[in-house]
Amino acid sequence: MNFMRTQFIPTPLHYFGASVWLINGLFCKMLNLVPRHQEIVTRILSTHNARLLTVLIGLAEIAMAAWILSGIRKRLNAVIQILFIATMNTIEFLVTPELLLWGRANAVFALAFIMMIYYNEFRADKKSIHQTACYPS
Repeated sequence: MNFMRTQFIPTPLHYFGASVWLINGLFCKMLNLVPRHQEIVTRILSTHNARLLTVLIGLAEIAMAAWILSGIRKRLNAVIQILFIATMNTIEFLVTPELLLWGRANAVFALAFIMMIYYNEFRADKKSIHQTACYPS
């Protein structure tokens, strides 16, 4: 008996999305190369000890990059990415717009990133990004 399984092959959009999470998590938050990320955490959570939380958020973003490239539960991953980006950017838009790279215009870039994720997972031609293989039982 043969079973059909699809093998995940990341697209350039997967690599781009993963690189955004990796850069923000590793360089901006964990290595603190962009201190305003920690300032945003400090302001939103009203804490003076935001370094640990910023590092934990950075670790979560690095994990998101790895999850994207793993291909495991891709649709769940896309939904979580979309919800996280929408929630995070809405809070930042309302609470700390002056700390954002492009101020409130950051929302435009967040929406574009959300649309890319949605398109890549729910609209792109799936035949071109999956390879079908047969495995004997």
